[in-house]
Amino acid sequence: MDYKKAGVDIEAGYKSVELIKGSIKETVRPEVLGGIGGFAGAFDMSAFKNMEEPILVSGTDGVGTKIKLAFVLDKHDTIGIDCVAMCVNDIVCGGGEPLFFLDYIACGKNYPEKIAEIVKGVAEGCKQSGCALIGGETAEHPGLMPEDDYDLAGFAVGVVDKKDLVTGEDIKPGDKLIGIASSGVHSNGFSLVRKVFDMTEESLNKYYDELGTTLGEALLAPTIIYVKALNLIKDAGVKIHGCSHITGGGFYENIPRMLPENVKAVVKKDSYEIPPIFKLLQKTGDIAEEMMYNTYNMGIGMLLAVDEADVDKTMEAITKAGEKCFVVGEVVEGKKGVELV
Repeated sequence: MDYKKAGVDIEAGYKSVELIKGSIKETVRPEVLGGIGGFAGAFDMSAFKNMEEPILVSGTDGVGTKIKLAFVLDKHDTIGIDCVAMCVNDIVCGGGEPLFFLDYIACGKNYPEKIAEIVKGVAEGCKQSGCALIGGETAEHPGLMPEDDYDLAGFAVGVVDKKDLVTGEDIKPGDKLIGIASSGVHSNGFSLVRKVFDMTEESLNKYYDELGTTLGEALLAPTIIYVKALNLIKDAGVKIHGCSHITGGGFYENIPRMLPENVKAVVKKDSYEIPPIFKLLQKTGDIAEEMMYNTYNMGIGMLLAVDEADVDKTMEAITKAGEKCFVVGEVVEGKKGVELV
């Protein structure tokens, strides 16, 4: 008896590391110390001595059951982007700059080529957000997970000068709400998606005219990473009063998280075109409108509150980053919460 007969292939682990080295190398920042293979990732913080009060900010998340679609379609090169996005979008939401990222892959059996595809997506997400992939772990769990299954989670650390923290305390009545478009469902609400649509290769490969693509392609579209857009807003001299990453819980749960007491966000539902994937999902599943807004981003992946005088500069910066944006509402006096009109 040996470890391989018990279900853990150490040689496959070595091969996975070799296959992912190139992807990891593409994410390296000047602050990264050492290479792959050490027991811990090292990152030099001396570059941030010029900050008045440097604050570390962090985020951790996974991809949820969206990963089941990757299994069905045997497509694993974008799910890593989702994982990075879920972490770094939270960091940038607080005004932080993502610095480095670590991933964790649990699998029933280590297929090195599949692991390399997953990490390729993680590295792409890191490149999009400007952070370094400085470490990770691939754990084989024979007997605990089916051989073809895996799960992916990640952890990111960023930094922000305390004076630049976005806390929501600056939000005031009269501020305008700017929504930055999502790419679709992103990485939340897939347990409901999987109840509405058949999770078969045939179903996911069906082409829909209203989507302009197959169902699987629309659902697997990777989560947009908003780091570049928010960096350009900051570079334009705009002070973001509040920021909400629209994830699980949709509008009703996430927008109030950025609000101080005694103000509410009023969002106009007709201020932008809801993407076709949400209309198809709602119609096919006979889902109530309130539940849709309480579960999904409905086409808005990030919501910002800015002074009315800064609206044009904010939207120009977002457009420069290659993203679409809309003025979707405003902040008014009232009980803390969100009102859809």
